[in-house]
Amino acid sequence: MDKKSLLYISLIAVFFIQSCIENKTNEVELITVEQMNEAIEDETIQLIDVRTTEEYFESHLSNAQNICVSDIGFKEKAKTLDKNKPVYVYCKKGKESKRAAKILKEMGFKKIYNFDGGIFLWEENGYETDHSKP
Repeated sequence: MDKKSLLYISLIAVFFIQSCIENKTNEVELITVEQMNEAIEDETIQLIDVRTTEEYFESHLSNAQNICVSDIGFKEKAKTLDKNKPVYVYCKKGKESKRAAKILKEMGFKKIYNFDGGIFLWEENGYETDHSKP
C-alpha cells in the first residue's frame, strides 16, 4: 500500500472516530415503559411532557413539567433546563417527543431519553398518571 492510500485510510478512520465520539455525547435514546418507570423514581430528573397544555391536564406523569413542542416558545422554555443533565421527553405515542428530542439535541443537550410509546403505552400498561393542575 502506498503512502497516499495509507493517508487516505487514516483520514477516514479519524473522521469516523470523531463522529462516533460526537454522537455518543449528544444522543437520543429510545426507552421502554419499564425504563421510564425506573427513571421517574428519581424525582429530580428533568421530565418533560411535550404535549399541549390541555393534554397535559388530562393526564401526565408525576413530576413532569409541560413544555409543548408545538408552541413557539418551546426553545426558550427549554433553555431553562440543564443541558448537562439527562432530559426525558414523552408525548401521547412518540411522534412529538421524537421531534422535541431532535430540537433538544440541536440545542446541545448532552443526553436525551425519548419514551417510546408515550403516555398511551404508559396507561395501557396500567401505570398511574397524575391529573392535578398547578
